[in-house]
Amino acid sequence: MSRLPNGYRQVRRVDLMNNRREAMLVNLLALVIAGAAAALGFALCPPFIEIGIGIHQIIGILLTATLAIVYMILHELIHGVFMKAFSGIKPRYGFTGIYAYAGSDAFFGRTQYLIIAFAPVVILGIVLTVLTAAFYETAFWTLYIIQILNLSGAAGDIYVGFLIARSSKDVLVRDAGTDMSFYSAR
Repeated sequence: MSRLPNGYRQVRRVDLMNNRREAMLVNLLALVIAGAAAALGFALCPPFIEIGIGIHQIIGILLTATLAIVYMILHELIHGVFMKAFSGIKPRYGFTGIYAYAGSDAFFGRTQYLIIAFAPVVILGIVLTVLTAAFYETAFWTLYIIQILNLSGAAGDIYVGFLIARSSKDVLVRDAGTDMSFYSAR
């Protein structure tokens, strides 16, 4: 939907760039998720770390960093694909220096936006789980670090999902990428 229906007004704004309290809450949630996921990883596959840096360790670090960048791009592209699918409006993408984003001028209903918010963590989570299991012997930690990034990086999406779930049934969401607004007729 490209226009706000008559009678709707803004009832909430989420701006993690300018609202320090919300930003701290989301960052704390991300740290808790990352810690829990890391603990699970250590239980599933205790790392055997060799002391020293060699060519294999350097390649592993570079591969993990490259995969992290690819992951972030894919995460935002998935948000954008669903934004476009639900609205027909081309999304915009950007990077603030702190995080990457996908944004749109469209207004999304509750269910649509919950799908948009959680699609990347679910889709990439399944892919990463399959790949981590398939390459358990050779690349568990490289892939699992990306999975930790996937889960903890979804903290903002989880936070917004929680807010939407607590909003009125008629809520509409406009995600500008760097901030989002909730609208309701109530």
